[in-house]
Amino acid sequence: MLSNQTIQKLLQEIKRISGYDCSVWNEKAECMAATNIKAKPQAHAVTALIENYEKTGSQEETGDESLFLVESNEHLYILAMAGTDDKAVMAGRFGISHLESLASVNRSKMDKNRFIQSLILDNLLLVDIYNQAKRLKIPVVQRRVVFLVEPQNAEDTLVLETLKGMFAIGIKDFATSIEEKHIILVKALEPTEGYDQIQHMADVIVDTLGMEAMVGVRISYGTIVEELKDVSRSYKEADMAMEVGRVFYSQRRVLSYKVLGIGRLIHQLPASLCEMFLDEVFEGNAMDNFEEEELTAVYTFFENNLNISETARKLYVHRNTLVYRLEKIQKKTGLDVRVFEDAMTFKIALMVEKHMRAMKEKNS
Repeated sequence: MLSNQTIQKLLQEIKRISGYDCSVWNEKAECMAATNIKAKPQAHAVTALIENYEKTGSQEETGDESLFLVESNEHLYILAMAGTDDKAVMAGRFGISHLESLASVNRSKMDKNRFIQSLILDNLLLVDIYNQAKRLKIPVVQRRVVFLVEPQNAEDTLVLETLKGMFAIGIKDFATSIEEKHIILVKALEPTEGYDQIQHMADVIVDTLGMEAMVGVRISYGTIVEELKDVSRSYKEADMAMEVGRVFYSQRRVLSYKVLGIGRLIHQLPASLCEMFLDEVFEGNAMDNFEEEELTAVYTFFENNLNISETARKLYVHRNTLVYRLEKIQKKTGLDVRVFEDAMTFKIALMVEKHMRAMKEKNS
């Protein structure tokens, strides 16, 4: 079904050219848009045309006004012209033809949107992918990458419309939404574009949505694929990158599947191994006994490459105070985080604990 805004623009153009007020109605005899509310025909006249069309197939009727009907994509549209002379009839016929073309274009867009959604969700057989892509004139061999955009406290439609304005959606690139709070952008790439350019695109999307739409977003992307059939793989990679980033890299605005570090490995570990590792490192649930200042100290210590002096300066505490807090962690875990090997074990344990907590929240 065409949007009321699209129909209103068409009606304004018809009035500008012909000089006649006009309106468009749907199959329920409800007015969708009009140039002048006082010039609308009676609903019963529209209903009569619909009934006559179903009986005889007649698509035009002239009474107090001129009515024209077209059926497109299982929807009926009725154009009413506030006039009955030859000029009004000619304008109505041109108008209904234009309305039919708009509906056809809209149907093509909807077909492409459904195809891309099915492709992303891996719901198509290989033969269906090739057949539908040919029918919809979508290139099969084309370098592409999938971006996953996650808005923070915003309507999906706002982000989706902004993305459509940024890219040639429906020509080479496709944007759609298949789940709550996730917008998917399938971006076509030039032969010379690689991951540096993709990272730049992601940064631009984040900045543009922040400035123009006033929406904060996080964005992830998968690897480059060469054929249409592999788009679902790039989507799954982007989805995994978003999930890993949500748990381990909450401060990052852009997440790449190729650059997930140790978070990727931990994310794929089974729960039984994670629990066994945590029992080994944090024997007696020591993780629950850490004070906030201890965790802050050790996180900052890691960020500053195990440098005591620099960490103390960043925390605005005396060096001895920092050493005391790190020694408290050692007493609780048996790990001296000032030693590289113990520091690595402790950091991995913290990440595993985050992963376990996220799994419990997801399953609850």
